[in-house]
Amino acid sequence: MKQLLELLETNSKRPVSELAILLGKSQQEVIEDIKSLEEDKIIIKYHTIINWEKAGADTVTAMIEVKITPQREVGFDAMAERIYRFPEVRNVYLMSGAYDLLVMLEGQSLKEVADFVSTKLATIEGVLSTTTHFMLKAYKEAGVIIEDQEEDRRLVVTP
Repeated sequence: MKQLLELLETNSKRPVSELAILLGKSQQEVIEDIKSLEEDKIIIKYHTIINWEKAGADTVTAMIEVKITPQREVGFDAMAERIYRFPEVRNVYLMSGAYDLLVMLEGQSLKEVADFVSTKLATIEGVLSTTTHFMLKAYKEAGVIIEDQEEDRRLVVTP
């Protein structure tokens, strides 16, 4: 299963016929394996990486360090849930180190992100402090180089 997951992680649009050959299985076995992985919530969602800057979308991405007071009996989980329920929030991670949660969100402007932090996030009971970092440019995402300037150096082979 690990090999199937790795293949799907690098290219979720890879045809089942190709996966079957690479895994030494029948197409039906691969289809059943994928269905099982989806039902067991091991495969949660298929994701496309988009260069939004090139697509002409003007969005602002921010990473916010959040220090919180964990709640009795539920620890950080209840606070994380309150935060990840906001539609602006893209990702929430429990962290070790100087802060407790890393919250990533997208907005249409710096002001929109600032308003979210000041009116929604910082006002949650148990949030001790926030530090906001704005992403200026993405170079690599999910293991993929966004704008690879390197030319293909392979020799062209013709039959």
